[in-house]
Amino acid sequence: MTGTPEAPGTPAAHAPLPTVVPAAGMPARVRIHEVGPRDGLQNEQTVVPVADKAEFVRRLAAAGLGTVEATSFVHPRWVPQLADAAELYELLAADPALRGVDLPVLVPNDRGLDRALELGARHVAVFASATESFARANLNRTVEESLAMFEPVAERAVAADARVRGYVSMCFGDPWEGAVPVEQVVRVCRALRDMGCAEISLGDTIGVATPGQVEALLAGLGAAGIGPDVLAVHFHDTYGQALSNTLTALRNGVTTVDASAGGLGGCPYARSATGNLATEDLLWMLRGLGIETGVDLDRLAATSGWMATRLGRPSPSRTVRALSVPSHKEP
Repeated sequence: MTGTPEAPGTPAAHAPLPTVVPAAGMPARVRIHEVGPRDGLQNEQTVVPVADKAEFVRRLAAAGLGTVEATSFVHPRWVPQLADAAELYELLAADPALRGVDLPVLVPNDRGLDRALELGARHVAVFASATESFARANLNRTVEESLAMFEPVAERAVAADARVRGYVSMCFGDPWEGAVPVEQVVRVCRALRDMGCAEISLGDTIGVATPGQVEALLAGLGAAGIGPDVLAVHFHDTYGQALSNTLTALRNGVTTVDASAGGLGGCPYARSATGNLATEDLLWMLRGLGIETGVDLDRLAATSGWMATRLGRPSPSRTVRALSVPSHKEP
């Protein structure tokens, strides 16, 4: 396979582009933290071959994405779709086409960190929860117990000159507990910052957030000394609110947005969680606002169409479909 998108999956010639009308209060540039290869593929029913995963990462990077979350060093019993994490990361680390591309990996514990560092990973992530119910479902621990587990992991990673990202799930709503108080999220975010996390990603794991909630949480975090410069947002589109919530975050100073190519993903521990915000849908909005990303929309859409053929189903992304990318059947 080559490292660039090609037919099948190439958008039609002269694909339409959004009219650029800048809006007041928007950032000049947004960094997209692409999560498709990890968060997207971990929820698939079938296991994608490691060669296809590596090709997916290459194509995403070739489209201009500078941060592509590659995999997770979790135990295969919990996420069998990512059991090939070490093999995949070795392929990616040896690929000259990926030099200069940031390839974060998820590390749930000390053992996961050991494996990641041994393979040369320089950007790792830990995965906390804002609610007790999800902490139990996802980690079989209380919130405090999970934070205590992550603290030495984060400290060791920082000592090894690795950058640490902290994910916080269920920041806006929990399927067992309902609405999540702002103070609860702030407490977990402060703990992650204190243990060395350089960036905190706020997850709307089941996609129930609305713009007012987003604004309230960002205000609460700001009052606690956690500003938008260290925050990212990670929205799911269960109720079609991912783009409106992202727009609200941008208006409040956030400049890093998590998204998944083709809208892949969900959460294996929260059945009501549907797909992530599609990177192509995000790009369409950002391009229309005149916000720079460095990502080629056509090449990215072709890449998502290519991956959809490997998964045997159409891409969930509205933009991929609108650009008429063949997305579920190889000729």
